[in-house]
Amino acid sequence: MQLTKHGHACVVLTDGERRLVIDPGAFTDPGALQGATAVLITHEHPDHFVADRMRAALAESPGLEIWTNRSVAAQLEGSGERVHVVGNGDVVDAGGFEVAVHGELHAEIHPEIPRVANIGFLVAGRVFHPGDAFTVPEVPVTTLLVPLHAPWSRTAEVIEYVREIRAGQAFSVHDGLLNDTGLGVVGGLLGERGPGIPTPLRRLAPGDAVEL
Repeated sequence: MQLTKHGHACVVLTDGERRLVIDPGAFTDPGALQGATAVLITHEHPDHFVADRMRAALAESPGLEIWTNRSVAAQLEGSGERVHVVGNGDVVDAGGFEVAVHGELHAEIHPEIPRVANIGFLVAGRVFHPGDAFTVPEVPVTTLLVPLHAPWSRTAEVIEYVREIRAGQAFSVHDGLLNDTGLGVVGGLLGERGPGIPTPLRRLAPGDAVEL
């Protein structure tokens, strides 16, 4: 299985002809959806989900299906049975990939800002994308996709999250708001200039791919 980063929070997992896209939001090149057999969307914020873009993708690809939470699905009303609502504890087949759903809510940005629904996806029992939350699955994680930077997090929380998951390897996502200086600072704190984490962490630039 190959993992490709496609900007900010979006990654694509490919296995043969199967192509699973996760969170192709506004900070991601729409080309990430080309050839997709299935799409997973963690929550409704525009850096993870653009309704018009997903409607266009459904129209262009008759075989494409989407798995997401109820609030995102409501914005795609009229798309029929190709949009599937899932929640914490569900296990589904999404385009030939086994996907287990973990979590319920977006991390708190501020007490006065309502929290939206957010679900994380564990793909093939190996790769976990938490969306905008520090959800800890109750099963081991081989590859963790780490939300590196967000209005709702502190670097200390990111470090503790990686420590708690204790994955075999990790790749940073949700880093589209950082310039090169910020990437160096935050990456350093999770690396050689920080207190230490038990998991090797790499950053993939948009377009970079690794074999898992």
